[in-house]
Amino acid sequence: MQELDYEELSREELKLQIQELEFAVIELNLFLDTHPTNQKALMDYNMFSIELNKTKNVYQKKYGPLTNFGYALSSYPWKWVESPWPWEE
Repeated sequence: MQELDYEELSREELKLQIQELEFAVIELNLFLDTHPTNQKALMDYNMFSIELNKTKNVYQKKYGPLTNFGYALSSYPWKWVESPWPWEE
């Protein structure tokens, strides 16, 4: 996997990276449901999960929460009500 400097990515690039990583994690999760002893798949799942969390943290630090209900910390002032929301772009 290519090492990215997440701090340098634009808002749109970060959202695309999050979508790609979420896709990989979901697909690997489904694969592991039927192949639970596949060590390579589990290692890939963990690697992509770490990258996904790192990317989400960078996005949320720069642009505010991706979701509400306690999944991300918010800085002052409360940013959830600020537009545009991630799905509005």
